[in-house]
Amino acid sequence: MVEKSLVLIKPDAVERNLIGKIVDAYESNGLKVIAMRLLKVSEGLAEIHYKEHEGKAFYKSLIEYITRSPLCALVLEGENAISEIRRINGATDPKAAEANTIRSLYAIDKTENSVHASDSKESALREISLWFPEVINKLELEHIS
Repeated sequence: MVEKSLVLIKPDAVERNLIGKIVDAYESNGLKVIAMRLLKVSEGLAEIHYKEHEGKAFYKSLIEYITRSPLCALVLEGENAISEIRRINGATDPKAAEANTIRSLYAIDKTENSVHASDSKESALREISLWFPEVINKLELEHIS
């Protein structure tokens, strides 16, 4: 089934000029970039994006990290995109990530792990609507047609 998912190439990876290598990992695995932008995330957007972590010990540092410098947000599309992207990314903790995954290759640690991806269809819809509302509007129109 063709799916869409949000990916964030996080500040640590952007700072180290890894956008191209990371996008290539997705494209080389049959995924297509349908939207992309480089931006410095506002604290407000970061708080909405990470709302489920509010109140946790790491929440404040997570917001500081994701807003410290630009990141690259993208929407990828492909067969079983959500699970495929998560496979390509590898485990959140790079020490536990399989060899040759994005996190095994580029993550600094569990926090600065280079990428974020939606973990379900529901999360993908919510996250894409936050970062790329124009893509969601287009999808809704295509669905109605």
